[in-house]
Amino acid sequence: MPDPLKISCIGEAMIELSFDGATPCVNFAGDTLNTAIYLRRNLGAEHSVSYVTTLGVDSFSDRLMAFIADEGVGVGAISRHPSLLPGLYAIDTAPDGERSFLYWRENSAARSLFSDGFESLLPFDVIYFSAITLAILPANVRAAFLDWLDGSGKTVVFDSNYRPKLWPDVATAQSAIKTAWQITDIGLPSVDDEMLLFADSTEQQVLDRLNSWGVTCGALKRGPLGPLPLDTGLGICGPYQKAAVVVDTTAAGDSFNGAFLGAFLQNGDIATALETGHLCALEVIGTRGAITKRT
Repeated sequence: MPDPLKISCIGEAMIELSFDGATPCVNFAGDTLNTAIYLRRNLGAEHSVSYVTTLGVDSFSDRLMAFIADEGVGVGAISRHPSLLPGLYAIDTAPDGERSFLYWRENSAARSLFSDGFESLLPFDVIYFSAITLAILPANVRAAFLDWLDGSGKTVVFDSNYRPKLWPDVATAQSAIKTAWQITDIGLPSVDDEMLLFADSTEQQVLDRLNSWGVTCGALKRGPLGPLPLDTGLGICGPYQKAAVVVDTTAAGDSFNGAFLGAFLQNGDIATALETGHLCALEVIGTRGAITKRT
C-alpha cells in the first residue's frame, strides 16, 4: 500500500457572480480551486488535498475559507493579507452554454502569494498549479517559484490555462509557461490554449512540442472530442461518451483535471484516468456553475 499523498493546489480563489435568469447568485470558484475540490471528491480519504492562496481578513474571505474547508480541502496553508481582498468575477453564459467573464482581480490578495517564500509548500508531495497561478504572481516571485519547484523533488502537475488578459504580452507568457512545462511531471494542457499561445496548427504539433520538452505523462484536453494521452505511443483515443446536454461549460477543464488526477495518482492507469476525467467533465457541463452539488 503506497503512503498517503499530501497534495497542494495553488492559485486564486475568487468570488463568483452569476445569474439564474434575472436572479444574481454569489458563489466561490477559481480554476485551481475547482480542481482541488474535484480532486478531493475523487481521492480516497487517506490522501489529503490542500489549497494554497492568500485571502484577506474580511467577511467574504472568512466565508470563502469556510466554503473550501466544507469541501474537505485543507486551509492550513492559506495566508491572510491585512488589507487586500479576494478577486471577483462575473459569468455571462450564452444559450449554447459557452461563457464569457468579467474580472475585478488586479489588486486581489492572491497576488501577494509567496511574498515570504515557499516554506508553506514543504509538507506536500504533489504540487498542482496553472498558468493563471503564474500570471497573477509578480515577475520576480514567478521566476523564484519555478526555480524552487525545479529543485524541490516534488511531483509537479501543471495546466497551461492561458488567459491572454492576465499577461503583459505573449512573449512573457510563452517564456514562463515553457519553463513550467519543462519541469512538469504530469501535464494537463488544453489543445485550444496551447494552439493560441504557441501558434501550433494541429493537435499533433501540440503533442510533439510538449513531448520535446519532456512532457509525456498526462492528458491533452480536446473538449467534446475527449482527451488524448500525452504519450501518443499508448494509442488510447476513446471512444468517449457525448454530452447529453450542455448547460454551462464553466470548470469543464478544471473538473477533468481533478477527476483525472484522483484516478491516476491512486492507480497509475492512464486509460482509467482519462475516462474518469471525461465523465466528471460531462456531469459538470450538464449543470449550472463551476461546482456541482455533492452526492
